[in-house]
Amino acid sequence: MSDTTQELAPHGGENSAATTDRFENPGIPPHVPRRADVDPKAAKRAERQVAALFTLSMLGTLGFIAVYFFMEEGQRGWVFWIGEMDVYHLGLGLTLAVSLLGIGLGAGHWAKTLMSDVEVSEERHPQASDDQARLETAQHLSRGYRSAQLNRRPLLLMTAGGALSLFALPLALQVAGGLGPLPGNKLSITNWKKDMRLMIDPSGTPIRPEHVTQGSVFHVMPEGFVGEAAHELDPSVMMTAKAKDSIILVRLDPAKIKSSKQREWGYQGIVAYSKICTHVGCPVALYEQQTHHLLCPCHQSTFDMTDDCKVIFGPAKRPLPQLPITVDGEGYLVAADGFAEPVGPSFWERG
Repeated sequence: MSDTTQELAPHGGENSAATTDRFENPGIPPHVPRRADVDPKAAKRAERQVAALFTLSMLGTLGFIAVYFFMEEGQRGWVFWIGEMDVYHLGLGLTLAVSLLGIGLGAGHWAKTLMSDVEVSEERHPQASDDQARLETAQHLSRGYRSAQLNRRPLLLMTAGGALSLFALPLALQVAGGLGPLPGNKLSITNWKKDMRLMIDPSGTPIRPEHVTQGSVFHVMPEGFVGEAAHELDPSVMMTAKAKDSIILVRLDPAKIKSSKQREWGYQGIVAYSKICTHVGCPVALYEQQTHHLLCPCHQSTFDMTDDCKVIFGPAKRPLPQLPITVDGEGYLVAADGFAEPVGPSFWERG
């Protein structure tokens, strides 16, 4: 191996050390004082500017709260360069932007003009947790507190604390308001009532028992909420009905039904269960004919249709509610009554 190759080798004991020794540690460049470091008036001016930015953030947060509570949602207006838009959402966006901008600019200006910018280097050492190390850590924190001038400039501490504290309020309002109102009795009361016909979704065709062959599956809605009749409903009413009234109808071998209640609430082996998963409300629409299991495609909760639709796998915590059914005078399948328990996900208002 030539001498030149040895000098450039990245590994190799003495050769590597010799190569490293050719580069000297440049050290830390000399510190250049800022105007605020040498001029008390400039430092005071910077303090007021930072405090003004934090105050601007607080005003933006208060403006967000005012828009959230006092401006009517859906109110539209003409905005320069944008055109017609929802003024309510524009107000929320602008006030939240001012709140964020005030905190960001204030913190940045504080760091650039008042916090210490002296560069330091520290040799690496093994981590330790003895008393001496803890004392040194406390001293470092104390020096950092003083270098940020928090001990000398309480105005900065108060305005920064106020801006950060108030900024949490819009987030809390968005989380609380975005979740919507509590369900109350909306899941306890569905549109299913006694003698209401079971109609195929989406055609709106009534169903006779002989139409439901062994192993077949029907997706069902209550009469008046599917087919031509649904076109006359308000879209929000229709969507609500879809979310809580959907039924899955299956004919089982009566000999395989384990629950006496399930057998009594069915009709000649035909059983009707809510299609809304009791986990988070996804549609339970996958039926395994050989095992008679119902599978939720969202989180794989699995229900046994031969045993009162009890949960046999997955995150759901309670069985699918059963709708009692019978036939009317014309031989069509109808509800014998409404649901005896709430449909859909479990919730804390459920008794």
